[in-house]
Amino acid sequence: MAASPRRWLILALAPLVSALMFMAPATPAAAEPGGSSSSAQEEDEDATLNDVIESTNRRYASAKSAVTQSTKTQAKLATQIKAAEGRRDALIPEVDQIAKQQYMTGNLSAMGFLLRSQDSGDFLTKAVSLEEINKLHDAKLHELNVAITEISESKAKLDAEVKAQQQNAAVMKKQKDAADKAFQLVGGKSVTKGLVVADSPEADPAPRNSSGGFSSEGCTEDDPTTGGCITKRTLHMYKETKKAGFNMFVGCHRDGGPFEHPKGRACDWSLQKSGFSVYDTDKEFRYGNNLMAFLVRNADELGIYYVIWNKMIWFPASGWKTYHGVSDHTDHVHVSML
Repeated sequence: MAASPRRWLILALAPLVSALMFMAPATPAAAEPGGSSSSAQEEDEDATLNDVIESTNRRYASAKSAVTQSTKTQAKLATQIKAAEGRRDALIPEVDQIAKQQYMTGNLSAMGFLLRSQDSGDFLTKAVSLEEINKLHDAKLHELNVAITEISESKAKLDAEVKAQQQNAAVMKKQKDAADKAFQLVGGKSVTKGLVVADSPEADPAPRNSSGGFSSEGCTEDDPTTGGCITKRTLHMYKETKKAGFNMFVGCHRDGGPFEHPKGRACDWSLQKSGFSVYDTDKEFRYGNNLMAFLVRNADELGIYYVIWNKMIWFPASGWKTYHGVSDHTDHVHVSML
């Protein structure tokens, strides 16, 4: 039986396949955190910051577990790739040897090879030998192609695992950063003990000047809490805070002192329906925490200068610091306006 010319063409290209494979070996990739990530699930409206921290930690544990599983899969696939590469490297010399033998015979055609026969018996022997060689060549090339395919498929799976690991790491980092940021914004454990709503209503923004900032304002508006006056910005803050549901006693303008009250730029928000007294229940403490959180989270929209609550003072530029004033501010939340 005559050999197919296509088979000999494939055989002639074998050295090129071999060279290309040596130029581009498959190697496992290393995963780095980063990439896009899915957003965390929305929290309940009444969830406290403690609830958010707990939920975030659960998601962190889940993401960490996924990363661990991905790493195990990477190691398994890396082993498979190494084995496939070993098979490939073992086959390449055999293919090269077949190509070398063909080159040494002068790259004769199948018909030319048969016409060299001495007699009919020799012709038959060579025909059988040629068919066996073709089968051997095809088997070796097929085995080599299977090894290459196996490497490629394993590499694709490994790349997918790396991508999944990157996404899980990004989710984990995003959740931790968001939880830390939310916790620190409202003073962490030292201010609220975590007993504060996870989200606050969004206040309508106060008017700004043409440059986008807050200009100085005079004490031109009637103070709804006293017989004094307050600025337009303070009045806007007062109305927005009331609209958010904080309806306990509040006092803004008062005479005397070097700070913002006599200028109509400050209000004291009590925890009681009338007067001021230190919180002695979780309900009162939560009310103060939630009120403080509303003001801090809306500070940029309202034009807030600083907030004082529970022995701590907060400035937009520097965050929370220990407050050393005369009052501990455990009976009211103080807010001063720009």
